Amino acid sequence: MIQRPRRLRANAAIRNLVSETQVRAEQLVLPLFVREGLESPKPIKGLPGVVQHTKESLHAEIDRALAAGIGGVMVFGIPNHRDADGSESCNPNGVLAEAVRAIREQAGDRLVVIADLCLDEFTSHGHCGVLSPDGSVDNDRTLEIYAQMAVVLAEAGAHMLGASGMMDGQVGAVRTALDAANFKDVSILAYAAKYASAFYGPFRDAVESALEGDRFTYQQDPRNIRESMREIKLDAEEGADIIMVKPALGYLDVVREASQIVDLPIASYIVSGETAMIEAAAAQDLIDRERAILEALASVHRAGAKIICTYWAIEASVLLSNR
Repeated sequence: MIQRPRRLRANAAIRNLVSETQVRAEQLVLPLFVREGLESPKPIKGLPGVVQHTKESLHAEIDRALAAGIGGVMVFGIPNHRDADGSESCNPNGVLAEAVRAIREQAGDRLVVIADLCLDEFTSHGHCGVLSPDGSVDNDRTLEIYAQMAVVLAEAGAHMLGASGMMDGQVGAVRTALDAANFKDVSILAYAAKYASAFYGPFRDAVESALEGDRFTYQQDPRNIRESMREIKLDAEEGADIIMVKPALGYLDVVREASQIVDLPIASYIVSGETAMIEAAAAQDLIDRERAILEALASVHRAGAKIICTYWAIEASVLLSNR
């Protein structure tokens, strides 16, 4: 035999030398949940080690993130007060704006601070937008609130806004509002392909969502991909800086296709349910947990996402450095 591919798998040094996929800590983004009024961190069911943070525990977690060398944090706020219009989302002294401000004061530009721009954490009905009298989500009224929220979060110091509500025209509305307020350097991470997935369960607990009904009329149908490519192209035309595909592990084909049709960075989010499945299997000694984490990250990166949002960001940075 002349061809022996196993030569390039003979030892770890050779395997590392020829590896095609290299996930780096700087490409990882850590989701953070900050709960107004908490006296101590509150664990989140199904996500070992993930908590709703107090102001004090948030400070400690940012120290850990900086030490780990990860690329950024994605911040979600959980308020005490919710109403039909999600009015706390536009409160410059509300839980989300305060958390963004505190992180920027602590980390400066050493971490990319991404603020979640959506209403589901703030509305009493749990939807990502305000409702019409017939109970449907009012797309255009919601855009008006997104625009106000975007300016509030930019003023608080967000480097980037995660436009995650899946409203038609959301990227254009947010970009227009930011530019008009002289925040031209604040970026938009567009959730262009966010699917109506069954894998968001633990996240709903994390943000204490009391969702009434479902989100099938605005989030993507899991059976479709061409529809997502249309959404991605529209968001790119409206001024998106980065395209997000969510979830990740069940939608690697969408990540791959997205990376082929636009010349923007692609991000993907290993969501709470995907994380919980790996954690549950590892807890039963059915899989090697650390290897499974690295394999999951590599699969998302290999598919075409250069930015990966993951609850394992800090831990994975250590595992990657020890490979």
